[in-house]
Amino acid sequence: MKKNVKAAASLELSMDALVKTIRIPARPSLLIDIQAELAQPEPSPKKLAAVIANDVALSASLLKLTNSSFFGLRLKAKSIEHAVNLLGLEQSATLVMGILARQAVNAPNSAHEKFWDFSSKRAQAMTYLARHIPICSADTAHTFGLFCDIGMPLLSERFPDYASTLGLANAEFERSFTEVEDQKHNTNHAAIGALMARTWGLPEEIVTAILLHHAYSEMEDGATDEMVRGLIALALLAEYAIQKYHGQELFAEWEKGGEQACQFLGIGNDDAADRFDELQDLFNHN
Repeated sequence: MKKNVKAAASLELSMDALVKTIRIPARPSLLIDIQAELAQPEPSPKKLAAVIANDVALSASLLKLTNSSFFGLRLKAKSIEHAVNLLGLEQSATLVMGILARQAVNAPNSAHEKFWDFSSKRAQAMTYLARHIPICSADTAHTFGLFCDIGMPLLSERFPDYASTLGLANAEFERSFTEVEDQKHNTNHAAIGALMARTWGLPEEIVTAILLHHAYSEMEDGATDEMVRGLIALALLAEYAIQKYHGQELFAEWEKGGEQACQFLGIGNDDAADRFDELQDLFNHN
């Protein structure tokens, strides 16, 4: 018994040592300032806009997003303060966080571009789904959609062979995605992503959902927070829609968790098919 306890303690120390070798980006000071303003009893759009405007590149990116076809706003934002007033405080902060994440976790190669394209599509799809299936706020869905796989590029920096691990995990129809990663690297993108999300001050429900988003049995567990279960389900629906958009009808993750996702969301096959069609239209116009 003592031997087992000692072995477990040794393994935990080894895991801690491994995580310390993985770069977790620090929370940007600008994000700290934004979160501090939002935590005020009466947050000020003007003060939030002033914080954002301190970063010229960030401001340009936010204006571009605000005026994109995805939001379809009747008016075009002409300044950061105007953008914050059009979008609202929470949505403005959500978009800024996404821009900062891309700046913090980026590399000039096609794999990272593909990662952020997929993450952006998932965030857009989850935002759309959250507006039609009342599981959580659209802003929460968008944030989770951007961050749920954020551990992947961090692991690719640490492990030169991580791309081959992703290939194995994506082709696995029996074991969980994270189990394949754990076997190869003694950690996984869900754990590392949850660590970054907590470091960046994201809500605990999002942190937990990131940690569990490949544990599809959680959707059937009434002890798990309902928002966490809903985020897992919405993400799976969104990801399958993206795969179908790219012409891939067979998706291992959907085979493993699609039934539970539909059951939790209270939708049948016809409803799911309708959502997929709607998301195809969304992707075509963005």
